[in-house]
Amino acid sequence: MGELELLPVTPTTLLRSAGWFLAFFWALFLGSIVLPGFRHRGFPQPDGARKDYKLSGFVLFGSTHVVIGLGVAFLGWRLTPLLTHFWSLFIVVNAWAFLFLAYLFVRGRRREKAIERDSKLPAFLHDLWFGIELNPTLFGVDLKMFFYHPSLIGLAVMNASFAFAQWELYGALTPEMVLYQAFAWSYLFTHYLKEHFMLSTWDILAERFGFMLVWGDLVYVPFLYSMVGWWVLPRGWEETHGEWVHDAWPTLAYVALAAFHLLSHWIFRSSNWQKDRFKRDPNVTIWGKKAETLDGKLLVSGWWGVGRKINYTGEIGVYISFALCAGFSSPWPYVLPLTLIILLTQRAGRDDKRCREKYGELWERYCERARFRIFPFVY
Repeated sequence: MGELELLPVTPTTLLRSAGWFLAFFWALFLGSIVLPGFRHRGFPQPDGARKDYKLSGFVLFGSTHVVIGLGVAFLGWRLTPLLTHFWSLFIVVNAWAFLFLAYLFVRGRRREKAIERDSKLPAFLHDLWFGIELNPTLFGVDLKMFFYHPSLIGLAVMNASFAFAQWELYGALTPEMVLYQAFAWSYLFTHYLKEHFMLSTWDILAERFGFMLVWGDLVYVPFLYSMVGWWVLPRGWEETHGEWVHDAWPTLAYVALAAFHLLSHWIFRSSNWQKDRFKRDPNVTIWGKKAETLDGKLLVSGWWGVGRKINYTGEIGVYISFALCAGFSSPWPYVLPLTLIILLTQRAGRDDKRCREKYGELWERYCERARFRIFPFVY
């Protein structure tokens, strides 16, 4: 007890990991076809077309919890092997991401004859990195929306495996682990609670389905977003007289951490939901008042009168709260929020450029109203 042993990569561990992952991936895909879902109409795409979506994420999220819960309770399933097989699983998922990317590339080149490219990359690299098709569909399933499921539900399973492992190794769950699980689970639950808001995001409206989204969904999110768990798992445990004893923080520290997460989570989700509601109904009420706009185009009510990418501010805060659950014994848990800061500031810059080209002088007026992008007085 007390130490988690990572197994070396061998043909056996690779085959076992491939079986787990492919069963998980295709079970979610089949579930997207056969399980019930909520019907929503998407927003106009660049060509003016609007897709109809069947959103079954909430049902898949709940069903996965039920299946795994029953497997653990009655079939002797364990989640700790997901951690001991980490490197084999990481290799398998990367391989699958590149295989699927190759499929999308060949499919896209055959279907899209006139491909718009807005970067200086060679055509081959551009099409791999940014993608070719905007909304590829397979057996009636929109692939771009589907890939959020192995991504986010996979993250839920990976996170749960740390709690399972801590219970197996130490015989108890620490307050830090409980908070980490609560933060991560609520983050995923609120996503699926209003999954339709994704239809109004830039990813769905403007990003083509290429390496950035495929690798980001399958590898970046479940493996990097869960990395904090590796430091929450052993945090504070010491062996004394043959027994494991946990060195807990003061109660006020846990309360402050929970409050910080709740504030960040509220800003993140409510700002996204405000904009989604406005796009669906310009007469919507926000913070008790009719939505205020600039020339009926740019929302300046609620959080969107505070910052131009205030949703990114909240999201970064959420991931800082994850990292804080691991304490300060190592800088590695903070790689997660750091990468989000780099990624989201870069994306905010791209979006700012796009909006300046689209709205012109109106965007300048909006910037005077919402003075910062992500970080007040900084960026």
